[in-house]
Amino acid sequence: MNSLVLLLGGAALFAVAYVLYGGYLAKKWGITADRKTPAHTLRDDVDYAPGDAKVILGHHFSSIAGAGPITGPILAAVFGWVPVYLWIVVGSIFIGGVHDYGSLLASIRNDGKSIGEIIKTNISPRAKGIFNWYAWLTITLVVAAFTDICAATFAFDPAKPELIAGAQAGTASVLFIFLAVMFGFLVYRKNAPLALASVAGVLLLALCIYVGYVFPVLKLNKLTWQIVLIAYITIASILPVWLLLQPRDYLCSFLLYAMMAGALLGIIIRRPSIEIPAFSGFVANNQSLFPFLFVTVACGAISGFHSLVSSGTTSKQVNREKPDVQLIGYGGMLIEGLLAIIALIAVGYLAGQKGSPAGIFANGVSFFMSSFGVPEGVGKVFVILSYSAFALTSLDTATRIGRYIMQEISGGSAPSAKSKNPFANIYVATLATVAFSVLLLVYGYVKIWPIFGSANQLLAALALLAVTAWVMKQGKRSWETILPLILMFAVTFTALFFIIRNNLMAEKHNYVLAGMGCVLFILAILQLAEGIRVLFLKKK
Repeated sequence: MNSLVLLLGGAALFAVAYVLYGGYLAKKWGITADRKTPAHTLRDDVDYAPGDAKVILGHHFSSIAGAGPITGPILAAVFGWVPVYLWIVVGSIFIGGVHDYGSLLASIRNDGKSIGEIIKTNISPRAKGIFNWYAWLTITLVVAAFTDICAATFAFDPAKPELIAGAQAGTASVLFIFLAVMFGFLVYRKNAPLALASVAGVLLLALCIYVGYVFPVLKLNKLTWQIVLIAYITIASILPVWLLLQPRDYLCSFLLYAMMAGALLGIIIRRPSIEIPAFSGFVANNQSLFPFLFVTVACGAISGFHSLVSSGTTSKQVNREKPDVQLIGYGGMLIEGLLAIIALIAVGYLAGQKGSPAGIFANGVSFFMSSFGVPEGVGKVFVILSYSAFALTSLDTATRIGRYIMQEISGGSAPSAKSKNPFANIYVATLATVAFSVLLLVYGYVKIWPIFGSANQLLAALALLAVTAWVMKQGKRSWETILPLILMFAVTFTALFFIIRNNLMAEKHNYVLAGMGCVLFILAILQLAEGIRVLFLKKK
C-alpha cells in the first residue's frame, strides 16, 4: 500500500470535517464571537489570561500531543494498518474531536471550570465528587510517569560517554524554559508584536537546539533529573500562565510543526510502501481487537486527558469563542490525528524493526527527511528532541491541572472563590499534587501503569457524559456525544473486565491491578447510573 494515499486521504478528510462537521457543531452549540470568555470576565493574569488563538493552539496542541499519538498507533499496528487507520480517521473526526471541542466549550460556558464542576452543575454534586477524585488520581499517575520518562530521556551515564543524546535533549529543554520566560515577558508585558516575536523565538529555539546538540553541558543522572523536574513542575504550576506555560508550549509547538512538515514532505518524496499486513486478525499478542485497539491508539483518536487540558488550562486562556474554540478544540485534535497517521506510516514502512516506539518513529521520520538532504543522524536527534520536549510539556500541564482539580475539590479555584479548606490554596494544592505523584514515583508507577490506558479512556467516556448533560440541559438533543459515549463506555468496561480477569487468573496474581480495575469499574457504573437517573429517568 502506498503511504501517500493514506496521508493525503487522511489530510483531506480532516480538512473537510473541520469545515463541515466542525461548523455544524459550532452552529448547533451556539458559538458566537459576542460572548465574553472567562479569560476576560475572570482575568487574574495567573490562570485566567486571554491569548492569541495561535498561541493558545500551540499550548493546547503541545499539551495534548505529548508522546501519545506517536506511541499508540505504533503499538496498535500489531492488528494491521487498516483497523488502526480507520480508527484514527473516524475517531478523530466523530469522537475525539467532538470530545475535545465539547469539553472546551462547556468549560468556557461554565467560567473555565473543570469537567467535574460541569458534572456537578448538570448532573449532581455526588457525580462531581466521583469524577474529580478519579481525575486527580489519574493526573498524579500521569505526573509520576512523565517525570520518570523525561528523567530517563535526559539522563547521562558516565560509563557510556558516547551516548549523549539525553544530555543534548536535557540541555536544549532547559534553554527552552528560559527562552519561554523571555518571550512571555516581551509579548505580554512589553507588547512586542506577536509575528516579530514568533520569528525571533523560532530562530532562538533553533539556536537552543544547536547549543544543546554541540554543548550538552547538563550531564546529570536520572535521580538528579527527577529532583530537578519535581522542582520545575512545582514552580511552573503556580507561575502566571502568560510567563511560562503559554509561551513555552507555543514555541515548542513549532518543533512539532517542523517535525510534522519534514515528515510530510519526506513521505511525499519517498512515497514509502506499507510493509505490515493490512489486517492481522482479531487477536494479536494475546489481546483482542475489541477493546484493545481503541485503548491502545488512545490519543491518536480520543483521550480523556484532552478533556482535562481543555477544561483545565486552555479554557481559561481562550480570547473569544468564535473562531477560537473550533480552531483550538476541534482543529487541535485533527492535527493530532494527522500526527498519528504519520506514526502509523513510520511503523508500517519499518515492518519488523525492534525498539521503543520513540526509536521506531525517529528512525522512520529521519529516513523520510533524508529525501530532501537532512542527514539521518541529525534527523534522529531532532525527532528525539521534539519527542522529549513534548513529554515535558505534558508534564507541566498535567501538574497545573492536578492543582486546579484539587482546588475545586476543596472549594476554590476561580479568582473569586473563597474556601477555608487549606487545600483550596494554590500552593498547598500544588504541593499535594506533586507529593502524591512523588509517592507513586517512589512506589514504582510501572506496577500500575498497565491500567492507565483503560483509565484514560474511561475519563473520555465520563467527559462525554458531562458534555452530553450540558447540551441536554439546554433542551437540545445530543446524539453527537451520546453515540461516542456509548462506544467509549463499552470499550472501557470490556477492557477493565479483561484486566481484572487476567490479573486474577495469571500465574502470578496481581491483586493491586485487579483491585484498581474493580474500583474504576464500580466508579464508572455509579457515574453512569447517576447520569442516566438525572438526564433520562428523573421527572421534571
